[in-house]
Amino acid sequence: MNLENVNNLLIVRLSSLGDILLVTPLIRTIKNKYPGIDIDFVVRDEYKDVLKLNPHLRDVYIFHRDNNKIKELTSKVCNNKYDLVIDLQNNIRSHRLLSCFGDSVVKYKKLHVKKFLLILLKINLLKDTPQIPARYASVLDNFILDKQGPELFTDKPPYPKLSDANKLIGICPGSKHFTKMWPEEYFIQLGKTLEKNGFNVVLFGGSDDKEICKRISSILSSAINLSNNNDILQTAADMKICDVIYCNDSGLMHTATAVGVPVIAFYGSTVKEFGFIPYNAKNLILENISLSCRPCTHIGRGNCPKRHFKCMKEISPQSAYEKLKSITV
Repeated sequence: MNLENVNNLLIVRLSSLGDILLVTPLIRTIKNKYPGIDIDFVVRDEYKDVLKLNPHLRDVYIFHRDNNKIKELTSKVCNNKYDLVIDLQNNIRSHRLLSCFGDSVVKYKKLHVKKFLLILLKINLLKDTPQIPARYASVLDNFILDKQGPELFTDKPPYPKLSDANKLIGICPGSKHFTKMWPEEYFIQLGKTLEKNGFNVVLFGGSDDKEICKRISSILSSAINLSNNNDILQTAADMKICDVIYCNDSGLMHTATAVGVPVIAFYGSTVKEFGFIPYNAKNLILENISLSCRPCTHIGRGNCPKRHFKCMKEISPQSAYEKLKSITV
């Protein structure tokens, strides 16, 4: 499918934070190459702020899980005369939403079999697979993305104290899954080392991360705790002021790269081959490549199936601190 005769385009990616941010290179490149195309987007309610200020979009439609609201949204999008619909979610919900468009829908092909072969049998057929943004773009014939990373637009000013500080290092200690989280005590040790060496630590997280951010900030001597109730536009504004951000393999990792901040990311149970690494952004990935049990999941687990958690525990706070020099030069 090409875009030569397309005037109205609908893109669907309902969730989650990182996945949606990784669609933004496609949105931007389409609009820059074909400025006459009007692009609309369907996204779940909790992620609407990620796209609401994106200048390349005409409309952002909100997907609610309530059945009545799904029917309303289905009616609304079906009444629009889209020349092309790109389904990057490709699940039951998106199929139901887009059933009226028939052959006008092109779907993102998920690599479930290859992922599970890597997880269960350690057969790696993903070694040469492009990153997720390029895989999104592959639904279009011979479509090449530009060389820029993801983007997130915010209209909020940064937290006042950040403007008066320098040598700001962000820390995002949270993740939805235990096996994607570098240990809390390691973040504390890293924070103490940073403070000892004259850096100012800023903690970031959403509503699920508020407790861990609170515990870490209570132990560090001068950390600024900016965890909030999932105000992604405020988080983005505050991240912009930082020199580097330490993070897990999470949505906030992609948030940091989307506002142009270098990241040092901890990868435990997941691996680069899944495609969700920082895209066209300055980064360092810290991982234990000596383990035969990695990856044990493609999204994260609630516990280490081997009970040793060496994938994270063998990445020391001192080594993480030493990597800071190589990304700030």
